Amino acid sequence: MTMSSLLQITIFLAAALILVPLGKRLGIATVLGYLFTGILLGSSVLNIANDTDKIKQLAEYGVIMLMFLIGLELRPQRLWQMRQSIFVLGGLQMVVSGSVLMLLLWLLLPFSMTASFVIGFALALSSTAFVLQLLRDRNELKNFYGQQAFAILLFQDIAAMALLALIPLLAGHSGTHHGIAYFAAVIATFSGLFLFSRYILRPFFRFVAKSGATELLTAAGLFIVLAVVVLMDTIGISTTLGAFLTGVLLADSEFRHELEASIQPFKGLLLGLFFMTVGMEINLSVITEQPLLIIVGTLVLMLTKLMCAAIIAYWQKHNTANSLRLGVALAQGGEFAFVVFSLAVVENLMDNTMLAPLTIIVTFSMMLTPALFWLLDHWLEPYFAKRHQSPEYDTIPQQDQHIVIAGFGRFGQIVARIAHLHHIRFTAIDNNIDNVDFLRQYGSKVYYGDPTVPEILHSAGLASAQLVVLAVDDIEDSMRIARHVRIYHPQLTLLARARDRHHYHLLRELGVECIWRETYHSALAMSEHMLIALGIDNETAKQHIQRFFEYDEQLLQRQQGIFADPKKLIESNREMLNELKNLFENDEFIQEQEAATPQQHPQA
Repeated sequence: MTMSSLLQITIFLAAALILVPLGKRLGIATVLGYLFTGILLGSSVLNIANDTDKIKQLAEYGVIMLMFLIGLELRPQRLWQMRQSIFVLGGLQMVVSGSVLMLLLWLLLPFSMTASFVIGFALALSSTAFVLQLLRDRNELKNFYGQQAFAILLFQDIAAMALLALIPLLAGHSGTHHGIAYFAAVIATFSGLFLFSRYILRPFFRFVAKSGATELLTAAGLFIVLAVVVLMDTIGISTTLGAFLTGVLLADSEFRHELEASIQPFKGLLLGLFFMTVGMEINLSVITEQPLLIIVGTLVLMLTKLMCAAIIAYWQKHNTANSLRLGVALAQGGEFAFVVFSLAVVENLMDNTMLAPLTIIVTFSMMLTPALFWLLDHWLEPYFAKRHQSPEYDTIPQQDQHIVIAGFGRFGQIVARIAHLHHIRFTAIDNNIDNVDFLRQYGSKVYYGDPTVPEILHSAGLASAQLVVLAVDDIEDSMRIARHVRIYHPQLTLLARARDRHHYHLLRELGVECIWRETYHSALAMSEHMLIALGIDNETAKQHIQRFFEYDEQLLQRQQGIFADPKKLIESNREMLNELKNLFENDEFIQEQEAATPQQHPQA
């Protein structure tokens, strides 16, 4: 590498270290910060980097490492669990969005059908790096729609590999590295990598790990990626495809987490460098020369992808809010569009003059995605919330000698089911109206309300309750309720669920003594304590909890058939409620059986 290249990389890093953190303070995503930095250093502004070929070759390792890490995420078990979202939702989104964009390009612009196909499906790809980081910044990656977006992005990454492999075939090449020979080489290489990873690579990792030198694991991770890239480049197979396949093969390895942790910093830095080189190649004069094409193209791209994704999600029984969120998250173009466009130009499938406007359109779509989320948060969701306002909180009648359950999520449901089986009267309060509406079908004292509001707690009958079960999920809400009970009802036995160790310590600081860390076995332990506190002797309570556990395990095994049916995967609140309905129906059956064979159950 020449001195000039080193100097340019030094300048790039210095600019990124200054501009990217400044952008983060202004609410600009890191990916956009790298793009803006590249635009600033490029020929359109400062023109500091005039020879970017070598730097771009280095930056492409960021994409390669990204594909390797994506492959590491695709463990067979996780693929099977998410198969509905990945292959059905992701496949529909890709096919519908790509087809619509292809037809628009073919009908409105002077593109051939082949070029329209490549560009349309390239534009259908969203930005994995950008979306995942944006959802992580919004703390929504673990939400239902965040998981759905992640699954669709996984499918898009797989589709991107297929698209890159198809481009030489679409270009009409019939050399030794394309056509049937190309796919035969892919299959042979994949088989060789499988055997290599199974019988050589994993023992090699164990050998390195036993040395105790942790830095060697980082070196081993980099060696694997670089060696696969050299191998793929030598035999003429896509390096990104090779990195992806290697990641998949190592996804079940016990060293997967070490590999991921060692490569992650290099991936992030080189991927940032990749986005900077993309920004440097953006010719801002194209915006002034073809403003209508850029503006209309960006809006059409984003609206098309947003509507396609939202309609497909709604058709798949997602609610309106999640459908809109999913559409907004996937509305932009992605980094693999840049890779596909470059390869399409090399293979003469599209004209070089279209590369600049298409690159700007994809870049602008990324820039506008945070603005779309702002519109969603401040306009669209409040509008739909007004149209679907929740009903007023229930008026809770007073009753004596009962227990109060604050929160009716996974934890509270287990406690309530055991109370229900033992004829223990309970008043449950939950702010999820779907839970409340369903449970009323079984005559349960479940009310719609916010358990953090003191008036609602008072109306639930704390003064005459035997004990309180604190099972809300949110830590702040849990602390507000616990504080109120400790101050105004210190005589009450309070059984509390803790999210983590920190939550446990906070509850102990308030004087709460009976605390269980979540979730299933903790709920059973809390329920056993509840039965003892209500007068059931220790041995009987233990037997009842054990019987419930065995029954629930058998029920769980019987439901394995439901889990394997893609139509009944538990992926939404609606399906979760259906599962809970089945549980209560089975509980009723067990209760009838026990009534036919009288046993001694203390009445609450």
